[in-house]
Amino acid sequence: MKPLTRQVSLWALLVAMLLSWQSAVARELPDFTVLVEQAAPGVVNISTTRMMPGRTQGFEDFGGQDIPDIFRHFFGDRFPAPPGGGGGGPGRGQERQSLGSGFIISEDGYILTNAHVVDGADEILVRLNDRRELEAELIGADSQTDVALLKVDASDLPTLRMGDSDRLRVGEWVAAIGSPFGFDHSVTAGIISAINRTLPRDAYVPFIQTDVAINPGNSGGPLFNLDGEVVGINAQIFTRSGGFMGVSFAIPINVAMDVANQLRDDGRVRRGWLGVMIQPVSRDLAESFGMDSASGALIADLDPEGPAARAGLQAGDIVLEVDGEEVERSRNLPRLIGRVTPGNDAELTIMRDGERQEIAVTIGDWPDSEQTEQARRGGESDAQARLGIAVAELEDAERQRLGIDSGVVVREVDPRGAAADAGIRPGDVIVSIDHHAVEEPAQLRELVERLPGDRAVPVRLYREGRSLFVALRLGNG
Repeated sequence: MKPLTRQVSLWALLVAMLLSWQSAVARELPDFTVLVEQAAPGVVNISTTRMMPGRTQGFEDFGGQDIPDIFRHFFGDRFPAPPGGGGGGPGRGQERQSLGSGFIISEDGYILTNAHVVDGADEILVRLNDRRELEAELIGADSQTDVALLKVDASDLPTLRMGDSDRLRVGEWVAAIGSPFGFDHSVTAGIISAINRTLPRDAYVPFIQTDVAINPGNSGGPLFNLDGEVVGINAQIFTRSGGFMGVSFAIPINVAMDVANQLRDDGRVRRGWLGVMIQPVSRDLAESFGMDSASGALIADLDPEGPAARAGLQAGDIVLEVDGEEVERSRNLPRLIGRVTPGNDAELTIMRDGERQEIAVTIGDWPDSEQTEQARRGGESDAQARLGIAVAELEDAERQRLGIDSGVVVREVDPRGAAADAGIRPGDVIVSIDHHAVEEPAQLRELVERLPGDRAVPVRLYREGRSLFVALRLGNG
């Protein structure tokens, strides 16, 4: 019996140790209950109404019943659909969608959300935690950062505390509150997986990557640290299934608040512009330039009238730092330049002929800034903004070098514009649009103004020594 007693005692000891370990682990895990109780009143659900164009109905839509000849006399074979026709049928005049989340940043009713949540909305409705529904005004939206600022007519609203996203560390706990699939005030939690992520079409946002469960409807909602402070706006997920797959991205709150302040004060966002074409620095290129590591952004070409050219930068220079902050990869340069206020100087550290140099550049205004672009290009901005590009005249020497007779060179491409969707890149030469030759930027403006919005048109490009066509489709707006 003694061996059995000893064995039972050993098992009892092991069970006690396991329970003690589980208790210790449980004590180390974060408790989000207080955070949720305090923060939930400041999180809102956002729905929008879009007026949908009605269409005419054929008489066959009426189930084949006899239609009086007088109706055919006036309307022919088509019958106008009544506005707001019920049942979601052909006469439908509006569409209501519950699209996302947002959060209150001021007691007098300013609300932050994603720009894509309210894009194209004719009416925006905000539902508060106390079930009140308020119509919101869109103060402004910035597609480059996907941030929108709304305003509701209310006072003494519950607000959230803003944190400092620059102090975030990989591995720390975070939580999200939002309305996935329309389920209001749902809470999910996880950790920060990475910081300063640059996504392919979002060069101006150093995204926070997390493993917090985010799904459709969470967009625009807040991401919290353990102190209950907002550190980000949940914006995107990486998915192959349409749902959450363990990778989500948030806009840092420091970036979002800077955009919100500009939208509130000026109604638009200004961001810095350097006027260069860049490419990554490979290991072989780094070795050829006498560099120890493959970092920085290699300037492949410059806008001859841009800030970089005026400051003396040259093709072949490698930008290593901006105001003392390292350019680890070429894709980081647009973000670092974009956050410099236009008109201010930025100190660039470059590598030229194997030596480091410091060059001060007076940063310009990003060409999609309406006032600056109109002044700089004499009204061309409307047409080029429709494409989402900035172009320059092709000089004679460049025409001879490329062996082409006409065209305009693409200097900048808005990553969210129609040109980017078509695959047009900086450095491409636009030779023709919709079978019409393009001789100069002014002609491009005229051609773009006449382009249809309901079908794709062919664009002939000259890229890297060869000619190719891409299909360009513009929105109806």
